[in-house]
Amino acid sequence: MFLARTKSRGNSRRRSGFSFIEIMIVVVIIGLLAGAVTLSTRHFMDRAKQTRARSDLSTFKSAIAAFYADNGRYPSNDEGLKSLTPKYVEQIHNDPWGQPYQYNQPGRNGPYEIICFGPGGKEGDDNISSDDLDSSPAGVAAKNTP
Repeated sequence: MFLARTKSRGNSRRRSGFSFIEIMIVVVIIGLLAGAVTLSTRHFMDRAKQTRARSDLSTFKSAIAAFYADNGRYPSNDEGLKSLTPKYVEQIHNDPWGQPYQYNQPGRNGPYEIICFGPGGKEGDDNISSDDLDSSPAGVAAKNTP
């Protein structure tokens, strides 16, 4: 059986170690710091997901351009992005929020469009479209023509 050792000097007794309250204070402080770090870095995850979605859309645009060069036409809505595998892209995966990319031919502003519905999973302001991709830092929108 383990017994706590105490040192006695004269009339005063002193125990070595930390009290429960001291340990709890340290745990609470560490928890607060971890929460603050999590909240301050959350926007980095959102930005990383948006960057990945834009990268995926750019990859799909390049693959569709190659499909057009080989076939003289764009994939139909029935074929969709699945027609790009495995020749033009290795695989078609969901967007960073777990939703499938939406392919429309013809598109609203060109011969086709690819839409990522974003975190909401439905059409709205948080969509990322192939029409939104920038081809230059100046913000010139890329067109959907090869």
